[in-house]
Amino acid sequence: MNWTVYLSGEIHTDWRQQIMQGAVANNLPVIFTSAVTDHEASDAAGDVLGAESDNYWRDHKSSKVNGIRTKTLLENCDLLVVRFGDKYKQWNAAFEAGMCAALGKPYITLHDADIIHPLKEVDAAAMAWAKTPAEVVAVLKYVTTARAV
Repeated sequence: MNWTVYLSGEIHTDWRQQIMQGAVANNLPVIFTSAVTDHEASDAAGDVLGAESDNYWRDHKSSKVNGIRTKTLLENCDLLVVRFGDKYKQWNAAFEAGMCAALGKPYITLHDADIIHPLKEVDAAAMAWAKTPAEVVAVLKYVTTARAV
């Protein structure tokens, strides 16, 4: 079985690449999906439906267009990995974790110890909390192959 793993959250570091490289190095049966990680492209997703003079409506339209991709990929994933960084607030990532919880889909949170408190509810619904991409790879290895690292 190939597992579909949706990578959600922070877009300013290479955590996604580290997890994908770790999966390849361990020959894991995993296919990765993600939201659009190009911030400018994501913000402009609704522009294909016409220009807006009000930023609220531009963001609203872009959110809906992006939502088509996000909702479809989340509904079709087997597992979500959600990364919270310390520099920016990833409200969309918290929302995606909540969607997975509502859908009964398991997820792993990935963040440093210094933001445990603000993420306590998100972590409480997670099946695992990892502090590094290598820990995520170790969990993926176990759940996809039943082999420990």
